[in-house]
Amino acid sequence: MDTSRTILHVDMNCFYASVEMAERPELRGLPVIVGGNEEMRHGIVLTASYPAKRRGVKTGSALWEARKACPDAVIVPPRYDLYMRYSRLARAIYYQYTDLVEPFGLDEAWLDVTRSVHLQGGDALLVAREISERMVCELGVTVSVGLSWNKIFAKFGSDYEKPDGLTVVSPDNAQDLVWPAPVRDLLYVGPATTRKLEHLGIRTIGQLAQADTELLRRILGKMGVVVQAFARGEDDSPVRPLAPALHDIEHEVKGVGNGITCPFDVEDERTARQVIWLMGESVAQRLRAAGLAARTVSAYGRDFRTLAARSRQTTLPRPTQLTGEICSAAADLLVGDWDFAHGDKVRALGVRATNLVPAQRAVQLDLWGVETRRQRRLELDRTIDELRGRYGNHAVRRLSELSDARLSTLDPQRDNVVHPVSFFA
Repeated sequence: MDTSRTILHVDMNCFYASVEMAERPELRGLPVIVGGNEEMRHGIVLTASYPAKRRGVKTGSALWEARKACPDAVIVPPRYDLYMRYSRLARAIYYQYTDLVEPFGLDEAWLDVTRSVHLQGGDALLVAREISERMVCELGVTVSVGLSWNKIFAKFGSDYEKPDGLTVVSPDNAQDLVWPAPVRDLLYVGPATTRKLEHLGIRTIGQLAQADTELLRRILGKMGVVVQAFARGEDDSPVRPLAPALHDIEHEVKGVGNGITCPFDVEDERTARQVIWLMGESVAQRLRAAGLAARTVSAYGRDFRTLAARSRQTTLPRPTQLTGEICSAAADLLVGDWDFAHGDKVRALGVRATNLVPAQRAVQLDLWGVETRRQRRLELDRTIDELRGRYGNHAVRRLSELSDARLSTLDPQRDNVVHPVSFFA
């Protein structure tokens, strides 16, 4: 275990709400909720300010529930372009301290300052405080910072004290600070894993660290061994810098995805296909922009009433970045999982393309003209991309969007971006 590293994890507090308050100072101190359109039933709380959270508003809850808990809440619609701009501005600050910056979503990032902290006087704690102060002064948002020798405990530290906190997790205090915490506070111990661990009597991070390794392997598979190593502070994973070709937002891409929480219940196959096509089209558009093609396509759906979630994937006959091939495969996967004829309803839907390869490769033509037709469809897709890039994403639209008023206001390329960041990517 290497304890000589110096790693920060910076987390912008209540990010979407903080940005809205930075842009509109009159909102400061109010119970602010960033969420969807109440009239269209796009009713999910994306982020809530701390005054709203203290009143019982929870991220992911329905807006009607938030209204019940906090009747005087100020609800504002999300502005993803604005949040992405603030994310880039934050990273511009981080880059002044190290070039080893790894994002974990738009609002979080790890910074490895091991080899650069001497440029700031050699005191990592002062660097963390300076970054925190600059974020407030220059961007108007507060951050919580964790400082440790590994990424997992740095992340734990930034979650430990919010808002505007600074927590150091060192080899000397880790057992006293981290081990008494619930296992759910450890990165990558989600609700399902928490339930399995609690069934074994493992409720704290310390109990996880000291548990029988073979038992964990039997119950959780290889992830049991991984999360136990995390609990022990045995994380040597490097801070991975960004890929500049991907516009300073994502890592080297392992997958490209897009999802949406619909402003209505999807209750029939036709509408499900329409929504999946909207999501899949933006995925294909991003693949073409990145010069990538996908071998695997997956689709998922979630019913918020029953909390049922289902996901399926398929391997394609050939790598593709064609809109039609990706969308058709995803739509078939989704409707094959949900029985709309017998009352299934879906609210959250998404498409993901994985197993990526460079799109620029030699193509073997065939006697039946299949590849020739695929190349023509690709040219059409690229022409549509160019028109949308020049005149906006609604410059070219599908008839299904125009024939259903519920879909006409959705802009998946702009409003429902999913940045596929994974700790294990």
